[in-house]
Amino acid sequence: MILYHGSRHGLEGSIAPISRDRCDFGKGFYLGTNPQQPLTLICNYPEARLYTVELDLDNLDVREFEADSLWALVVAYYRGKMEQARGTEIYEKAASALAGADAAIGPIANDRMFVVLDRFFNGEITDVALVQCLSALQLGNQVVALTQAACDAIHIIDERTIDETERTELIAASEANRAEGVALAERICRAHRRDGLFFDEILNGGVPLG
Repeated sequence: MILYHGSRHGLEGSIAPISRDRCDFGKGFYLGTNPQQPLTLICNYPEARLYTVELDLDNLDVREFEADSLWALVVAYYRGKMEQARGTEIYEKAASALAGADAAIGPIANDRMFVVLDRFFNGEITDVALVQCLSALQLGNQVVALTQAACDAIHIIDERTIDETERTELIAASEANRAEGVALAERICRAHRRDGLFFDEILNGGVPLG
């Protein structure tokens, strides 16, 4: 697979699964399937670098997710939004989804989806509204190397810097995407304000997402 990684200050040393814990799929080395994905995350940093890499998934345990309820629960788990449900069946389902995996492939919570997911986790929209948003948004995929074995299968084939003009354009695009996510969530929330369950209701034993 040809993939892309954005670094705020450039990579040093060997590639390793050492991102912060509170990412979509936990600690790992995150890669986008489209260069715009990492670019919008690093565009505020003058020393940022974009890397084009090749990843060989042969002989790795790879878990794939669709833009659905299970993906949303896994993201909620790794972002620390499910602690109040610790010990429940729904918590264990999310916690075990990547157990033993070397890599994960699934939708990226991009600028638009960050807004929608946060509104769901904060109890502002229901599960029905969230699933409708997942269907409406054109989410790209990300690939995450979760183990050193997966990181060792990554080979850098190109590296480039980001000039001031490109950074300015990317910042504007990122802000526009966030605004689009807010507007979309508002429309869908109004259309489904009486449908479904809120996140805390689901964690307290309500009907699962779907």
